This record gives sequence, structure tokens and C-alpha cells, in this order.
Amino acid sequence: MYIHSTEVRVRYAETDQMGYVYYGHYATYYEVGRVEALRQLGIRYKDLEAAGIMMPVLENRSKYIRPALYDDLLTIKVMVRDLPTLRIKFDIEIYNEAGTLINVGETTLVFIDASTQKVLPCPTVVVAALKEHF
Repeated sequence: MYIHSTEVRVRYAETDQMGYVYYGHYATYYEVGRVEALRQLGIRYKDLEAAGIMMPVLENRSKYIRPALYDDLLTIKVMVRDLPTLRIKFDIEIYNEAGTLINVGETTLVFIDASTQKVLPCPTVVVAALKEHF
């Protein structure tokens, strides 16, 4: 299993009138976590796109346990539990500064050829980078 954590600080613009992070921003936090997890493996979305590989989101789920608040420092923990084939699933946990679990989610992406829009198998560079963690 591959695990990576990254931090983000809640900006004022991400909160609603109650001072809670607006629920729609969690998908952005998930993306930050995914991008940084892949970057840590040496894989950049930008490079995949330059190679003609896109990764659209197939499914996104989220469970809100406690609110995140303005100026909280959040830890986004991303886990890849299985080696990807046609899809890659990221399990996500978000913790506040006190270490309290406040959100859990998962995002599943597919790999597609940018020119044909057809599904591709997971690129070998991604499998190779993840393989050592399994």
C-alpha cells in the first residue's frame, strides 16, 4: 500500500457563513492530496498530459465527520491500496491540527488517451513507481 500525506491551510474564501469549509472544497483538497502523492513518486500530471494521457474522475465520495474551520492546518492522507489497472483509486482521510479525523473519501480515476478519448491501461511509469510499495 502506498501512503502519502500533505498539508493545506484553510483559506477564508473556502469557508461559508458559519466559518466551516464549504463542502465543495473537499474535492479540491482531494485533488491536492492526489497530485502531491503522485509528485512524491516522481509522476507529474503535467508530464502525463504531455504524453497524451488524461485522468478524468470516474467517481468521488465523501463523508463529513467534523467541520474544518478557517485557518485550520489540515493533513490530507492519501492511500493507494491496490496497484492500478484501468482505474486508480485513492482513499483519503483528512485530519485537523489536533489530529482528529474530520473527513474520509475516495476518488477513482481512469486513464484515457487524450486524442481518442478511449480508456487505456495504467501507464507503466505509474505502475512501476507504485509497485515498490506493495
